[in-house]
Amino acid sequence: MKRKKASYSQKTGRVENKINSQIHAPELRIVGPDGEQLGILSRDDALNKARELGLDLVEVAPSADPPVCKMMDYGKFRYQQQKRAHEAKKKQTVIQIKEVKVRPKIDEHDYQFKLNHVKRFLEDGDKAKISVVFRGREIVHKDLGQKLLDRFLEATQDIADIESPAKMEGRNMTVVLVSKSQKSEKKSKP
Repeated sequence: MKRKKASYSQKTGRVENKINSQIHAPELRIVGPDGEQLGILSRDDALNKARELGLDLVEVAPSADPPVCKMMDYGKFRYQQQKRAHEAKKKQTVIQIKEVKVRPKIDEHDYQFKLNHVKRFLEDGDKAKISVVFRGREIVHKDLGQKLLDRFLEATQDIADIESPAKMEGRNMTVVLVSKSQKSEKKSKP
């Protein structure tokens, strides 16, 4: 037996329920507006009964045999779905990775300026990626880059933990920091 699928909306990217005349199954299992089982009815009888009550017939389980349809106000149903999706989206937190690029021969004032940026990123709840960019012959002195990263780590050790340790990526040496408060939230959630 071939299973029927609900229609898929390209615009919204979610499965749309078939309603009223879009339902083509000859027999349907009908659920009333209050959730009571009305039994198996023909498509036409079910549509007439829904119209009498001033409601729509909505296919809720197209893969069942026979398909299950519920009598409801479809506009209200869609509104509630959108409201739930909006609430779920509102509760999501988006964490960004903010990057600070420095050179191995950085001046003290520039170092303090970049350090303040890193601290602000971590306090805002974002991850901070510190990249030491080597140009030309500077690549020979990787130890200077490592010392600079260690200096950043030491200055932020009270507010940040290391998510990924220092590593070379081409001509860049990078380290990713995450705030301690963010890390403790992850541990307490499970």
